Amino acid sequence: MDTHTRESFKGECSNLLAEVSVDWRGRPCKPNKHGGMRAAIFVLGIQAFEIMAIAAVGNNLITYVFNEMHFPLSKSANIVTNFVGTIFLLSLFGGFLSDSYLGCFWTMLIFGFVELSGFILLSIQAHLPQLRPPQCNMLSQEDHCTEAKGFKSTIFFMALYLVALGSGCLKPNMIAHGGDQFKEDDDPKHSKKLSTYFNSAYFSFCFGELIALTVLVWVQTRSGMDIGFGVSAVAMALGLISLCSGFFFYRNKPPRVFVAAFTKRKQICPSSTEMLYRSKNTNAPNRAVGSFRHTNKFRFLDKACIKVQDGSNMNESPWRLCTVTQVEQVKTILSVIPIFACTIIFNTILAQLQTFSVQQGSSMNTHLTRSFSIPPASLQAIPYLMLILLVPMYELLFVPTARRITKRESGITPLQRIGVGLFTVTFSMVAAALVERRRREAAVGSEKQMSIFWTAPQFLIFGLSEMFTAVGLIEFFYKESLGGIQSFLTAMTYCSYSFGFYLSSLLVSLVNKITTSGSNSNKGWLSDNDLNKDRLDLFYWLLAGLSVLNFFNYIFWSKWYSNTPPSSSSQGGGGRTLKDNEVDNIQV
Repeated sequence: MDTHTRESFKGECSNLLAEVSVDWRGRPCKPNKHGGMRAAIFVLGIQAFEIMAIAAVGNNLITYVFNEMHFPLSKSANIVTNFVGTIFLLSLFGGFLSDSYLGCFWTMLIFGFVELSGFILLSIQAHLPQLRPPQCNMLSQEDHCTEAKGFKSTIFFMALYLVALGSGCLKPNMIAHGGDQFKEDDDPKHSKKLSTYFNSAYFSFCFGELIALTVLVWVQTRSGMDIGFGVSAVAMALGLISLCSGFFFYRNKPPRVFVAAFTKRKQICPSSTEMLYRSKNTNAPNRAVGSFRHTNKFRFLDKACIKVQDGSNMNESPWRLCTVTQVEQVKTILSVIPIFACTIIFNTILAQLQTFSVQQGSSMNTHLTRSFSIPPASLQAIPYLMLILLVPMYELLFVPTARRITKRESGITPLQRIGVGLFTVTFSMVAAALVERRRREAAVGSEKQMSIFWTAPQFLIFGLSEMFTAVGLIEFFYKESLGGIQSFLTAMTYCSYSFGFYLSSLLVSLVNKITTSGSNSNKGWLSDNDLNKDRLDLFYWLLAGLSVLNFFNYIFWSKWYSNTPPSSSSQGGGGRTLKDNEVDNIQV
């Protein structure tokens, strides 16, 4: 390959990377035809319908597992938290598949149908008596209920984890694909548009949750879980229709290797791979996706960019020689891990609101009128009802006010937003502990039932804290991600949920083991099927204490992240921003 051809090839490679967003035919996107809120609205549609479907199942699942499948209460709670934890852990797998192989749209479409099949199988299992244990009252001392085992248990868990696989692979790609619809290049309002989109996405999430926790849970309670699971399947199908409806409007960011291979399918493969790793051509056009700042954190990783200078001119394996972009991506992932870890306790608290707080409501007076009772799972709709009002107020009132003070387009930084939520969530567990102690004393001492509305404060406070933490975390990860890892970093948001729910299962088991004495008279805090005999209030106080410690831990790590020193140029002490053509071709 002669010099002219080689230089031309370099320029074409650089221009190729400048436009990684393509339409459904693989052609470069047109700003007036593709992307923007017009395309993102279809993504918001599948997000609303998907969360509607999964929330109706997950938030009322403990009732089904306990009353219909006859698992003990603590085991039922762990089944639910393990299920939800698996959903969010699988989001990493979904993010990896999207970034490396399939792209956001096709990952969502394929695993959307996987999730739909899980809902259908759950509905069949709940409808056929031969797939469930015989009916009995789990709270009755006289009935000896048979726990679901064998084939019945296998069908249940198969359906449950088909839902988990589909939902887990969908979640990070819905956020990433929606964010990809907003072009960053030469747009000074890009940060504002992204912040507005993430607030809209959270509004969509709240709307889906509200419908799930009111209408769908009411259907489950009145018409049976088989009908309820069937309605979830219908909601999931509507979400897939919404996704496909925007097919012609999306800006797609499929894996760059596939984009390059498709766009250059008529080119002759280069005879030398050297030019793919380094270039002395400083006149090659820069990529339009922005510039990256070379950081001084984890400097030992910079050694991966060093090309061995032994005079042999031998090509090094990709396992031995990396570009600066690749190294900076790894640095980004390592740097955000402490922030990610600080949100795990937050999601452990969320797990209690979906398990023990539902059972707490079941032991209270659920009557709104003489003829109408509130399903305990519907209590979780309270924060989302409030947030449907608060999220627009946050966007229309709080953000403009904060913008005038901080001079930031998004009002406050994502890290500040996360911190507000982590501080506030402690009071949710404080309220839950106080209410549970009063409920237990009333039930045991005078055999009176408190109104279920006494549990509303713990849900309201958590909803407020989630508006700050959940949206802030998603926005933080998306903005911090370098090219090509948006889905993976967004998946880390959901991975936090996973670890939070797994930690809840671990805490329940540890608390039961530690607080159980040798005598039968002193069982563990959470070892009985009757909350009147348990000490759920003490467990809530434990979580409140862990939340306080976690908040101070977050302050330390957020300061550490914010104080990242830029790299110094060889000529002086100022930080130097690396242009993208330098990033991919530099030798450290």
